[in-house]
Amino acid sequence: MNFLKKYQKEFEEYDKLDCDFIDDDKIWAQLSKWENPTKEDVRHVLKKAEQCVRLEPEETAILIQNKDKTTIQEMYELAHQLKEEVYGDRIVFFAPLYISDECANNCLYCGFRSSNTAMHRKTLTMDEIEQEVRIMIEEGQKRTILVYGESPATSIDFMCESIKKVYSVKTEHGEIRRANINCAPLTVDELKKLKKVGIGTYQVFQETYHHETYRRVHPQGTIKGHYRWRLYSMDRAQQAGVDDNGIGVLFGLYDWRFEVMGLLYHTIHLEETFNGVGPHTISFPRITPATGTPYSEHPEYAVSDEDFKKLVAILRLSVPYTGLICTAREPEHVRREVIPLGVSQIDAGTRIGVGAYSKSKSANQLPDKEQFSIGDSRSLDYVVKEICDMNCIPSFCTACYRAGRTGEHFMKVAKSKFVHNYCIPNAIFTLKEYLLDYASDETRQKGENVLKRHIEQFRGEPVYNKILENLSRIEKGERDLRL
Repeated sequence: MNFLKKYQKEFEEYDKLDCDFIDDDKIWAQLSKWENPTKEDVRHVLKKAEQCVRLEPEETAILIQNKDKTTIQEMYELAHQLKEEVYGDRIVFFAPLYISDECANNCLYCGFRSSNTAMHRKTLTMDEIEQEVRIMIEEGQKRTILVYGESPATSIDFMCESIKKVYSVKTEHGEIRRANINCAPLTVDELKKLKKVGIGTYQVFQETYHHETYRRVHPQGTIKGHYRWRLYSMDRAQQAGVDDNGIGVLFGLYDWRFEVMGLLYHTIHLEETFNGVGPHTISFPRITPATGTPYSEHPEYAVSDEDFKKLVAILRLSVPYTGLICTAREPEHVRREVIPLGVSQIDAGTRIGVGAYSKSKSANQLPDKEQFSIGDSRSLDYVVKEICDMNCIPSFCTACYRAGRTGEHFMKVAKSKFVHNYCIPNAIFTLKEYLLDYASDETRQKGENVLKRHIEQFRGEPVYNKILENLSRIEKGERDLRL
């Protein structure tokens, strides 16, 4: 079979739809209607947002179009408050593992596009995957996201085999406990196979929700050129029982205001279709330069740092129960500024070249193997220390996924005191592991201070003695204790 015809029958079914759930004209009409909101308009929306409920598109449009410095600051303060209420002061860590850069698509902005002859292509063997994972584990990683190009080299069976390999690797100090997936859209049957091998979050970014822009940057004659096949990828995931999903936009392809509205409409579609279950995470990377990729050097709709801060806060206000991921594409000073505005997950110690963990000590050292350039190339230990300095608790927890608290179950418990009763204790346990097994002396000292402060919060509560018991067991050599 011609690889590019792989999903032709499925494409035809989507082509029969009269329309999809993204209406470009409607989005721009809503943004135009609220081009100049008053302070009262903004504060009315913030009053609703205080209740930790998802906003409606016109309400989000008001926040997007707000240009008043006073109420923008109020937006920032409330975004921080909501993040603390829903996710606590913990920041979850992960690192990507690039499995393959072979790709049949030809996206204008991507270093991995098929026409880019500056790239030296590679798909890891199972032995090479094991080598990469061992290095990641020895640096302290417990969560990863596996990244695949779309090509015959990365069939669904290959993906499943690679996931099994990642989970099979054990070292003296631990293992990867959660493997998320970032790959091309799949069929329901293919997604069922991923479910069976135990993936975490299934992540597919629409890149841009704007129909015309999507067609322009994703050439026809490629699988990725089909807008609706990608747009409904999370519907198929839910139908397959993969209920932990991540959506995202590559900011810089089109106007950021439109894209934020697109993310909200995607969330609403999923919630209305699947009994209230929206995306588990939203990602918002900005375009960064890639080798041999002129488009990436001067994005047509580049997002300023100030607008980036604003869009992060708006996403937290609009979808308060959804995890927000700020990747290492962003420089360290930007990450420091946006983390308090609603971010719940970050990567650190990241290398994105295929085989990069075994070939380099930090990012941006293998430009002919990297999809884009990294803005924050600091080590995991350094970033863990910085998060401690920010009065947050670093977390490597994977408990919910392995306890089956995903999808509808997660959405229900997230609206209770779940974070206090489960997430913070589990963050305490996983940080203790990191400090004992991997941390530098300086990070260990700062981390112990963070632990003391968080343990003290539970004094007098039923779970307090359990926390002390588990910490004692960890100090004696046990690992992977969780509530």
